[in-house]
Amino acid sequence: MTSQSAATLRSRYVEQAASDLEQNRRRQQELAERIAVLKQEEGLLVDILTLAERYEGPVDPSRLPEQAQDEPAVTPARPSAAASRSTTGRPRTGRGTVQAGAKGKSRQPLLGDLLRELLSTYDEPRLAKELRDELLEKHPDRNPTPQVVRNTLEALVAKGRIRRHKQQRSVMYSLVEPIERAADGTDRSDD
Repeated sequence: MTSQSAATLRSRYVEQAASDLEQNRRRQQELAERIAVLKQEEGLLVDILTLAERYEGPVDPSRLPEQAQDEPAVTPARPSAAASRSTTGRPRTGRGTVQAGAKGKSRQPLLGDLLRELLSTYDEPRLAKELRDELLEKHPDRNPTPQVVRNTLEALVAKGRIRRHKQQRSVMYSLVEPIERAADGTDRSDD
């Protein structure tokens, strides 16, 4: 083997290793983003269970999935009575709805359903900020923070209901499939 062929071989190994390293780091980043979304979803689910327990009594622990032995247990923080009220003084739930009153008032639609409905009016992906601004305009009684809107959009991405698009440093969202409505106005996309 000549010194030139050894240098060429070494150069190919270096190029391949650099390419593999770049691909490895990209995959690590994708997995880190997916883990972050799953942790957000876990937090939402823990909040739902906490609310269900608070308003309907204890949840049967035998029906909850087992946690892996090496994972730390997640203990939901109990919000104070003042913190669990919205600016209107009504109790909030963890999914963006206001509890139905004792007089039989209907519940507000879920934030995720409202965001999907807004996305269904566009052919192009939209920024979370644009969706929040439009939500505030069309539903002045709703005032979710930008972070709540982003978390809800990411939860919908995790469920496969919307897509995330990255353009340079911007993240945009679009609907995966059209929302089907039944005659009674209920969302049938989950059926």
